[in-house]
Amino acid sequence: MKIMRYAAALLLALAMMVPMAGAAGLAEPAPAGAEELPESAVVDEDWKQLLVNPWNPLPEDFSVELVTLASCGLKVDKRIRADLNEMFSACRKAGLNPVICSAYRTQATQTRLYNNKISRLRAAGYSWESAVEEAGRWVAVPGTSEHQTGLALDIVSASYQVLNKKQEDTPEQKWLMEHCWEYGFILRYPSDKCDITGISYEPWHYRYVGKEAALAIRDSGQCLEEYLESLEESAGQASTSPASHNMTENRFA
Repeated sequence: MKIMRYAAALLLALAMMVPMAGAAGLAEPAPAGAEELPESAVVDEDWKQLLVNPWNPLPEDFSVELVTLASCGLKVDKRIRADLNEMFSACRKAGLNPVICSAYRTQATQTRLYNNKISRLRAAGYSWESAVEEAGRWVAVPGTSEHQTGLALDIVSASYQVLNKKQEDTPEQKWLMEHCWEYGFILRYPSDKCDITGISYEPWHYRYVGKEAALAIRDSGQCLEEYLESLEESAGQASTSPASHNMTENRFA
């Protein structure tokens, strides 16, 4: 399974990058004036549970209406602003000081971050294949990053703004991990779900899924992939149950 996932991620990475002259072969960011993802509203009843990961890139017709956060100047999907503000207000009332260090990213920004990670790994002695594999564990391949949805945020403590495992020990992260579900957010990449999410543990990356889903995910101990799979299984079982067949027969009788 891991081999299949790595192969899929590698093929996706290579397919989504534009070769450059030279040995590095990194993807080029979009040139100045290039068309970005449109910032127009999209009507989708399932928008809160949009799955974007190494095996599920953004839909080609994806669009999002963004709003700029006054506190940091970064952008998010405007539909999550109210719950996000409530979560931050509650966290600050607890005497803590959370800071958003990353939110919505354009395709060009994600490409730059991804390429930079590969370049650093190559400079450290990684082969091209190994650099692509390792980079994808920390920086999503352009087009497969949750940050491009406007639903994900990297939140850190104002007193410790390094993105590493020590972030989990800050009072801000402890509070967020305990209370984020109350406001519709989840810790997207838990330490025990890396094989499922395809991303290494990030005790700073939070994703909006809505309050109902966030509560269900907290209670079940699932990650988003597992939660969505369980919903599909439940829907499948319901559609094949005798009661559902009777309802179908009555409807078309």
